[in-house]
Amino acid sequence: MIDDRIRRIVIVGGGTAGWMAAAATARILGKMPDLSITLVESADIGTVGVGEATIPQIVLFNALLGIDENAFVRATNATYKLGIEFIDWVRIGHRYSHPFGFYGLDMMGIEFHHHWLKGRALGDPHSLDDYAISVVAARAEKFTRPRPDQPRSPLSKLAYAFQFDAALYAKMLRGLAEADGATRIEGRIVDVTQHSESGLVEHVTLADGRTIEGDLFLDCSGFRGLLIEQTMHAGFEDWSKWLPCDRALAVASERTGDWQPLTRSTAKAAGWQWRIPLQHRTGNGYVYSSAHLSDDEAAATLLAGLDGPALGDPRPLRFTAGHRKAAWVGNVVALGLASGFLEPLESTSIHLVQTGIARLMTLFPTRDFDPRTIARYNAMTEQEYVDIRDFLVLHYNATERNDTPFWDYCRTIEPPDGLKAKLEMYRASGRIFREHDELFTETSWLSVMAGQGIEAASYHPAADLLPDAETLARLAHLREVVAHTTAAMPTQQEFLRQQRALADTPLMRAS
Repeated sequence: MIDDRIRRIVIVGGGTAGWMAAAATARILGKMPDLSITLVESADIGTVGVGEATIPQIVLFNALLGIDENAFVRATNATYKLGIEFIDWVRIGHRYSHPFGFYGLDMMGIEFHHHWLKGRALGDPHSLDDYAISVVAARAEKFTRPRPDQPRSPLSKLAYAFQFDAALYAKMLRGLAEADGATRIEGRIVDVTQHSESGLVEHVTLADGRTIEGDLFLDCSGFRGLLIEQTMHAGFEDWSKWLPCDRALAVASERTGDWQPLTRSTAKAAGWQWRIPLQHRTGNGYVYSSAHLSDDEAAATLLAGLDGPALGDPRPLRFTAGHRKAAWVGNVVALGLASGFLEPLESTSIHLVQTGIARLMTLFPTRDFDPRTIARYNAMTEQEYVDIRDFLVLHYNATERNDTPFWDYCRTIEPPDGLKAKLEMYRASGRIFREHDELFTETSWLSVMAGQGIEAASYHPAADLLPDAETLARLAHLREVVAHTTAAMPTQQEFLRQQRALADTPLMRAS
């Protein structure tokens, strides 16, 4: 038995990040003898967001917690998501999608997109979207789960995520966490006490005078970073040079329109507007640069772009793109917004919480808090933020838009070195490399580079092993298979009904 093991985990803050941390640690570590997991939150402190879009890794997190998917979808008013649609990002009137899953079929030992590039050189005008069942199905409002039992079907590798009410998800996670032994304490933290010599946090003090002691503290307190910044002074790496948007307005609207399983991002004069359709309402927001647009102008633009009547006034949010210089300091680990913020353009917010938890479980400390363990955690966290940053900057930098000062700025910034290298490689040879198991795959990078209008000057020589006519014939066949498979799929509404996953309270004004 390890004598100096962690016996008291204290999570500061609730919301999605706090209850994800509570549910996961209780499920994974809850049976350790004498371990207590306590979450401290105040009902007086609100949470961010009116809806949440995710990426496919959330499916694995829910499975870890033993969550029944249909019950989850029903309880959180969720819809399915097959990708993200980008409108007006390259130029006004242009659209493309970043799909989950893959394109076409690899042939001749090389990636499919090299054959697509060859087809384009031969005059075939079809976009990558036509070879992604995620895109074709989403635009047709179709959805079904993957079919690994049909290895020759495009459905065998279908990937999906969810769009859901974040407050209802946190409520579900709270139930799971408490069932696994976690304890919630209501209260507002007014003071933090550190050890006089080590600087480790010893306890937090609530407004009513109670103290909560801990060995390991998880800071899920949001932007303010109550422990990681205000107490441990981790510092902040500011990336607003590359990601100039620093404000957002969020508002829910009545559920109207299509049932496409897509998150939609529409570029605007000084940023972009999100649309996240849930079963009972639609989440909307405008992420923008305050240097290029006033708050009143942003609110007017947001409200004018809604599908249905607003269910309240837009809620403001101010932020700086970047991350803590150290997500783990002493015995404090920051998760969620306390760790950093990269705008929700590619729906990575919840994923960063998920990977932070997974990384902590892998590197779970003892009370000696080995600096090598902490250094490894921080290095891995920083690299993940850098990788996501580069992918986000790609959307802004690779554009033809020159209609506003905001887009002039974004189009002309010097990209970070990692992004610059990827762009140079793709432009020269059509090749894409995924570095150190980064979050975004070759398919993701391809979708956005090609979608944003970046042209490859060449393709892999092995693509010419197929005669030109056969290349074009195979491309046509793949498009036909995708279209035929999509036609046989149920609509998302039909699928939800078949699975008994429709929410009981449609058009409910949830959080």
